[in-house]
Amino acid sequence: MYLRCMQIVLAHVGTRPSTKDPFDVATSMYIERCSGHAQCQAESFRNVEAFFVWLDKQQRRTPAIIVLLDSRGRQMSSEDFAAWLGRQRDNGAQQIVFAIGPADGWSETDKKRATLLLSLGPFTLAHALARVVIAEQVYRAFTILTGHPYHSGH
Repeated sequence: MYLRCMQIVLAHVGTRPSTKDPFDVATSMYIERCSGHAQCQAESFRNVEAFFVWLDKQQRRTPAIIVLLDSRGRQMSSEDFAAWLGRQRDNGAQQIVFAIGPADGWSETDKKRATLLLSLGPFTLAHALARVVIAEQVYRAFTILTGHPYHSGH
């Protein structure tokens, strides 16, 4: 597929993860697996303002697709998420940024900048765990799009 020209950024607002943190190790593993399908990276930001300043400095032919993770956002199955990611790719998206917000959540102003509010489910998750979940789901979406047997549909 043509995913290598697309960049995926897994961003979060909060403390920088430790390389000894098992959640960070798992997140890094999924980011590395994704690199066969797209350019992937993780970014940490001290606060929301720093995240949006960084986002505003991203120079692309097309604007970034901003996906803010929020418990009140849209929930999708893995197949629906893969279809959504495939549509972004097919529509020429160059950069998709999945961002986990601050402990007190995204403000209404922040949410207005989002292309999509995405929920990982009704549970509140620790940032480190949410990073692993979204990294794995991005990888799973790529395997669904390419017909790789990683995703069995259960």
